[in-house]
Amino acid sequence: MAPMKKECDYLVLGGGSGGLASARRASGMYGAKAIAVEVKRLGGTCVNVGCVPKKITWNAASISDTIKDAKSYGFDVKQGNPFDWKTFTDKRAAFVERLNGIYEKNLEKDKVEYFHGLATFVDPHTVKVTLDDNTEVDIKAKKILVAVGGHPNLPNMPGAELGITSDGFFELSQQPKKVAVIGAGYIAVEMAGMLHALGTETHLFIRQDKFLRTFDPMIQDKIVAEYERIGVHIHKNSSQSKVEDLGDGNKRLHYKDSDGEGTLDIDCLLWAIGRSPELEKLNLDITGVKLNDKGHIKTDDYQNTNIDHIYSLGDACDRGFELTPVAIAAGRRLSERLFGGIPDAKLSYENIPSVVFSHPTVGSVGMTEPAAREKYGDENVKVYNSSFSDMYFSMMEQDEKAPTSYKLVCSGKEEKVVGLHILGRGSDEVLQGFGVAIKMGATKKDFDRCVAIHPTAAEELVTMT
Repeated sequence: MAPMKKECDYLVLGGGSGGLASARRASGMYGAKAIAVEVKRLGGTCVNVGCVPKKITWNAASISDTIKDAKSYGFDVKQGNPFDWKTFTDKRAAFVERLNGIYEKNLEKDKVEYFHGLATFVDPHTVKVTLDDNTEVDIKAKKILVAVGGHPNLPNMPGAELGITSDGFFELSQQPKKVAVIGAGYIAVEMAGMLHALGTETHLFIRQDKFLRTFDPMIQDKIVAEYERIGVHIHKNSSQSKVEDLGDGNKRLHYKDSDGEGTLDIDCLLWAIGRSPELEKLNLDITGVKLNDKGHIKTDDYQNTNIDHIYSLGDACDRGFELTPVAIAAGRRLSERLFGGIPDAKLSYENIPSVVFSHPTVGSVGMTEPAAREKYGDENVKVYNSSFSDMYFSMMEQDEKAPTSYKLVCSGKEEKVVGLHILGRGSDEVLQGFGVAIKMGATKKDFDRCVAIHPTAAEELVTMT
């Protein structure tokens, strides 16, 4: 059977948040004929195996922590009812499925044509889509956006396939009893924290002696110490050599760490060692689009590639922020520029807030202290620090108290706040408002002039001296 033929103004490859936001704006707001293609589930990583199910799991872990804390506030909470993993994961999956349907309805509402299938380039303007029933659609487009996202990496070692990635975490039918999490980035730290809080014996293997190494040193020092305090087993300066299958779902991990060589028998091995763009099956070479040395699509500030009608954003490109709101904002700005008559529309990648749903949460916006000192010079940087105990812990013993630590990094005589780094309860929510202030160019005096909200932890950010 000959392929169906389609033509459009704007072809979006990838049904994640960024691609769909761009397609919907192009079609729904500006009337462009847009087509979106996705080979997996609508919503991409964030909705299906990322932000959304992760935050729901973090909420469950947070409730588990609260139950443990309740005794200090006079509640007689019985611990006889263990966490029901299946009930929780079934409800979580149902919620994600509902979101998939909402995404499809939104495409219909904004008149974006949608195909579920595998896309491959035939030439720089034409993409072949193989649908679920193996029929084919050839789509010729004036402009093409590559927003196919990424996938988790597996290491090259014997038995690596016995482990799962963050994708596989959301498919676990049973809660692990004993897990080894490999990685030092935010995904590894979040997964380890959630599993530990829910009662899994958790071992975190990191290559150096700190994790979250792109964050400010204060964050690194405090969160590593806190994970050690709460009982996560951290294997520092570690490497892994092989994984053995012990049967019945059990594995043996062979490793080296600061204490020497060892083995660990576990029922779950979770690799969180980085992600790569989902470009392998796209046949992108035929277009002439250039990649960087890490396999990401090279783009400029306007999401342009080196081919004048092909664009890229999100995890597939080289902008360095693998965050859903970044992809959404970049996608909307791109459509405003291409179809909305706003030639200068682009996303500013400066001062983008980011949060780690660790235990406790971490928030960061702007420059780290070392980066600020390197850019402005030691003499032009002033740093304000505060570490304290959140009032939430006032009813608890000293060894039950999680830390709260805040840092402001300021530059120049006017003490413009160029970096804000926070760790403690509620940091994920606290950061949003302060992110606005820093984006607007707030100075330390602006912070000082804001009346504190008492009693809160966040008031410390406007009372530091």
